[in-house]
Amino acid sequence: MNLSAVDVIGGGPAGLYAATLIKSAMPSARVTVHEQNPLDATFGFGVVFSDQALDFLKADDPATHDLITPHMERWRNMTLVLKGERVTIDGIGFAAIGRLQLLQLLQKRAADTGVELRFSKPVADLASMGADLVIGADGLNSLVRRTQEDAFSPALDHFQNRFAWFGTNRAFDTLTQTFVETGKGTFNAHHYRYAPGKSTFIVECDAATYDAYGFDAMDEDASARICEEIFADALEGAPLITNKSAWRRFPKLWCSGWVAGNRVILGDAAHTAHFSIGSGTRLAMEDAIALARALRDSQDLAAALAAFARDRMPIARKIVDAANTSALWYDHFPEKMSLEPLDFGFDYITRSGRVDMDRLRGLAPDFMAAYETHKLRSAT
Repeated sequence: MNLSAVDVIGGGPAGLYAATLIKSAMPSARVTVHEQNPLDATFGFGVVFSDQALDFLKADDPATHDLITPHMERWRNMTLVLKGERVTIDGIGFAAIGRLQLLQLLQKRAADTGVELRFSKPVADLASMGADLVIGADGLNSLVRRTQEDAFSPALDHFQNRFAWFGTNRAFDTLTQTFVETGKGTFNAHHYRYAPGKSTFIVECDAATYDAYGFDAMDEDASARICEEIFADALEGAPLITNKSAWRRFPKLWCSGWVAGNRVILGDAAHTAHFSIGSGTRLAMEDAIALARALRDSQDLAAALAAFARDRMPIARKIVDAANTSALWYDHFPEKMSLEPLDFGFDYITRSGRVDMDRLRGLAPDFMAAYETHKLRSAT
């Protein structure tokens, strides 16, 4: 198929990557990315991927794989800290990169391919889009989705925990989760390095703790100072850095339709995946791969979009369901704080309910050996 023009709304990973793949497949097409924010304006700090990082790109796009992977921080284990005791779960590896750096690399790849990038260009009315194909990669508040909600059929809810996304100039050896009880409630911090000497530090708590501390009445800096005190041991004196670090609840979005005429949505415009499984950005980029493949393999736009939705939605749904199950575990983590650290670790690693003991022994042999020894001792 040869399209004459493609407009992509949204300049995040989903939009940039979809534009790059489509332009690569259709060099004569005009492919334009419209991003409402200025160049390099972003929130958050690092982006984390599960164990194989961007290996999923190798087959479809080795050039992007080779551009990004040298910049990633990697580690093979993760760590849980409960009651001051560290529990290592081996075999649960991750990789991370700074969000801004990832965007800059994807911007370069898109520009080198011939994509036109327009920043500080909000699109107010989709009727002005005269392209053959309009891609909504414009996030949770997607204009493309909101313009035709009946066709996209979004179901939107929120998990109960509150979280705030900070950074810190302190590197952590692994992705670490530190659980803390205070006189006013319970907290968890997800912290991991995304560059040498730099880490993401996400703090979350339940609603009762959020209210007890009065975070709703604090600005970002004030809540950062409180969280520095709560996680002083983990931070070892490093300050927390803010960047749109407002407290919020994680959204749970799934659209039962992804296509409306010549418009298609992907990434966070179509679905969200809780940060506890590290798959949101990967999901978005895999959406882009699936869309580009469907366009390449079809002669008709309607058939291509139908094939994209038919083939991609069930795969994405499985990952989103796993993310939702993981998020529910975090909504109830204060109830588990009385567990012994190894019991807590086992409860955490089995939170999806889909991993049997034999698989766990193969996945995390050192942790499972320690856990099973602990259970034998507890039984005697």
